[in-house]
Amino acid sequence: MQATAIKAVHTEADSRAAALVARYAGLDGMSVLEPMVHREFPRRIGLVSSFGTESAVLLALVAEVDPSVPVIFLDTGKLFGETRRYRDQLVTRLGLAEVRIISPLPRDLATVDPNGTLWQSNHDRCCAVRKVLPLARALSGFDAWISGRKRFQGAGRSTVPTIEVEGEHIKINPLATWSKERLDEEFARRDLPRHPLEADGFLSIGCMPCTARVAPGADSRSGRWAGSTKTECGIHQPLDQALASLGEGI
Repeated sequence: MQATAIKAVHTEADSRAAALVARYAGLDGMSVLEPMVHREFPRRIGLVSSFGTESAVLLALVAEVDPSVPVIFLDTGKLFGETRRYRDQLVTRLGLAEVRIISPLPRDLATVDPNGTLWQSNHDRCCAVRKVLPLARALSGFDAWISGRKRFQGAGRSTVPTIEVEGEHIKINPLATWSKERLDEEFARRDLPRHPLEADGFLSIGCMPCTARVAPGADSRSGRWAGSTKTECGIHQPLDQALASLGEGI
């Protein structure tokens, strides 16, 4: 019965996503954000943001469409202090009215990562308990969410669509087709502040222990989980796959 119900939910989401793709084909940026926020998913859509090096543009666009759109920020407990301060700076600058700071539950950390050193031995399990599981809980009640993924970021993102399905949610990637040059132009046009660590060579910023400087000319995400084959934290994977490493009891 449960499997049948899940399949039905996915089929419904797939059908809706197909209709949205047909309706908004070729649109990006503000032209796709406005109808998603106001017409397709009023009060049922949120933005998930890391407040990283490229985040300010999408946050500014969403704030322009509707500053009350919920912004979900995953505070894993392992972030750079600079990221938290940058978050606060952008929230004030853009007038974001509802930023939800989501953290892993203490009981989950006590079970999975009691010493806080899991990142040293199992990246996937650490990301699952500190990012994937908290986000899954935070997205309850939403029909859709907005992501800042872009094709130019590489590392498996070269074919990211503007509208897609992830589980029971529709995911919107308004900047998927934007180039790095277009993003930089928008930063300049809006006079948006940059993440304070970007100038020091950190081009894609996540948790402090798993983020390194990027070598000149290298892929912008090459500093994430450097030295391993991991390229994504798991929040953009099917939920069952991303949480598989946690096992039972969580």
